[in-house]
Amino acid sequence: MHRNMNARPTTPTGRTEESDRFERHPDPAVPFRFADEGDLERLKNDLLRPLLAKATVTDLILQLHRAANEAAALAWLEPHPLLVFPSLFEEKVGAARKRHFRQGLVRSRTQELMEAAA
Repeated sequence: MHRNMNARPTTPTGRTEESDRFERHPDPAVPFRFADEGDLERLKNDLLRPLLAKATVTDLILQLHRAANEAAALAWLEPHPLLVFPSLFEEKVGAARKRHFRQGLVRSRTQELMEAAA
């Protein structure tokens, strides 16, 4: 019997060992977590409470809530959401405050232009 020396060895499934070597096994859809939703929700509320106590404008309060919820949603995608949430929260809240400030400037400028046009 003559064996082809150029043939690649195959696995029991018939695929070559070389092709198996580069096969990617996907990560599980939901990674294992040491935290539950209640822990993340408590942390979110603990960080949000002092900001809401200082906010007096309804629009800013809504934007802060939205920012906190976005940060929580992003953190939950990570294996350790409680560790990454504070940084995400800070980033999202900073962006919300900046957006609120810019919107206030636009409203103020628009009001001035409307008064000048009248």
